[in-house]
Amino acid sequence: MQNVLIVIHLLIVIALVGVVLLQRSEGGGLGMGSGGGGGVGGFMTGRGQANALTRATAILAGLFFITSIALAIMATHGRTQRSIIDGAPAPAGTTAPVAPSGPSAPNAGGVLDQLRQMQNQGGSQPPQPGTPTR
Repeated sequence: MQNVLIVIHLLIVIALVGVVLLQRSEGGGLGMGSGGGGGVGGFMTGRGQANALTRATAILAGLFFITSIALAIMATHGRTQRSIIDGAPAPAGTTAPVAPSGPSAPNAGGVLDQLRQMQNQGGSQPPQPGTPTR
């Protein structure tokens, strides 16, 4: 059903663009509507053409809005609400780099590494933060 509505929507869009392009420019901005060199000059003249194109534009615009709303309703029908945070997968290729270890590593003497070594060796414990000294 949704595919049929999409095809109808696209046909309405193409027809709407065509009808809008057929209308005569009243401002003469492009200079295409005032010349007598061909086109639809003999098909319909004066008010009849303007009224028919205006009416067709209004009808196609109404159908465009109706199909747009119907497609939006069909797209959200049957979906459950969920948090975007819960279902967010980790982006590919964004794993944290592993720091090199050993004596030649640039951060081998980091504070956390030193604390871990002191803890593993059973050395003196560093002072706990937040304990008042008197």
